[in-house]
Amino acid sequence: MQIDKEIQGNFEDNYHKVVVNITYTYGWVSNLARGEFEKYNLTSQQFNVLRILRGQHPKPATINLLKERMLDKMSDASRIVDRLVQKELVSRGTCSHDRRAVDILITEKGLNLLSQMDKTFRTSDFIKNNLTEEEAGTLSDLLDKLRG
Repeated sequence: MQIDKEIQGNFEDNYHKVVVNITYTYGWVSNLARGEFEKYNLTSQQFNVLRILRGQHPKPATINLLKERMLDKMSDASRIVDRLVQKELVSRGTCSHDRRAVDILITEKGLNLLSQMDKTFRTSDFIKNNLTEEEAGTLSDLLDKLRG
């Protein structure tokens, strides 16, 4: 559905319309993903951290590395890691070369959870019925261009 019909709004110009459309679409995708994450007792931020740690595996990550790579830059990475430690999906240890730093590793339980999610949940499923792969590539390129 077109954004002006969806929210029944008027726009100053196409620049205003695209900002509203991006914001609205972000909420739409977030709501779809939230339902999937809830099945695994995760938030989108926790899922994001687990994916980063799996990409690092077997090397550890630091809180700073997580903050740099997280999609939501406003997230409190330390608190997210605390919750994942409580769920035994990640572990925390002292960095061998800098005792002031903390190493964060995904656990076997965390790897198994992501492996299970890989079989049932793909973020591309949200949009592949509405966009061709070529259209998705074009949209991604335009979003990259927008961010400069």
